[in-house]
Amino acid sequence: MADITPPEPLTLAYLGPTGTFTEQALFTQPDLMALDLRRTPSMPDVFRQVVTGESDLGFAAIENSIEGSVNVTQDTLAFEVDLLIQREVVISIQLNLMVAPGTSLGDVERVCSYPHAIAQCRSWLAENLPDAEVQATNSTADAARRLFETPDGHTAAIAPGRAAEAYSLDVLAEDIEDHPENQTRFVLVAVDGIPAPTGHDKTSLVVFQRADRPGSLLGILQEFAARSINLTRLESRPTKQGLGDYCFLMDLEGHLADELVADCLRNLHMKHGNVKFLGSYPAAGVNGDNVRTEVSEASLSADEWLADLRGRILR
Repeated sequence: MADITPPEPLTLAYLGPTGTFTEQALFTQPDLMALDLRRTPSMPDVFRQVVTGESDLGFAAIENSIEGSVNVTQDTLAFEVDLLIQREVVISIQLNLMVAPGTSLGDVERVCSYPHAIAQCRSWLAENLPDAEVQATNSTADAARRLFETPDGHTAAIAPGRAAEAYSLDVLAEDIEDHPENQTRFVLVAVDGIPAPTGHDKTSLVVFQRADRPGSLLGILQEFAARSINLTRLESRPTKQGLGDYCFLMDLEGHLADELVADCLRNLHMKHGNVKFLGSYPAAGVNGDNVRTEVSEASLSADEWLADLRGRILR
């Protein structure tokens, strides 16, 4: 009798413990929730598991609208591993100050959280806990977990509401982030595979200059401008090869399958330096599905129009 046992689900590594924003973002994706999810103690471990084959996929934060790039993710993808982005997920960030039951704001002597989260609450902390010691943890949820395990009555954690529920903590203050329009972007990565174009896509690159010379960045940017390709992000990062040696991290609208994007990448590689391709993948956004549908319909209409014209060619 043939084996009808379904194949094992793919494994996905993400930053733990229970209650991280990474987990919250992951849970907005029903297909990813159905996978074999594996929490890791740190973000570098997410990528290590994918590279070594312990996990098929990895999911990690890459950019925050307030603090900018998550450097550990960006640098790992740019310099240390060869992984391809499969998808991006964007969620709103709401931060809360939480404590062990029975602890009041006046009892708090130290605040623990992930450095990006602490930075996003500078004003609130300065106004309400100006003398509190600040301690960094591996994640926002890790701060909540430690507080749950060691409730000393003088420590608070900055974490998502989900963490308070998971670790039975009291929320002293909600939405303490300095900027309410706070969002974090996450990426799904794999060893190989480029998702098919959808009509609403993004491509990520790292461009390494051949030489540090006047006008080198302008020359790179002109390749995009000449083709009317919109850059949604441009950031310089040290290559770790020496002082003054920088590369450029770029996100652009479009897919590798698009002729203009492919031609742009070809010229960048040929004329301006080494290009590391990080992936072409569906762009996030509340109107993403509508945009993809409109593009598909427009493409079909254009194909029919072109076929009609070509049908008039005399033979």
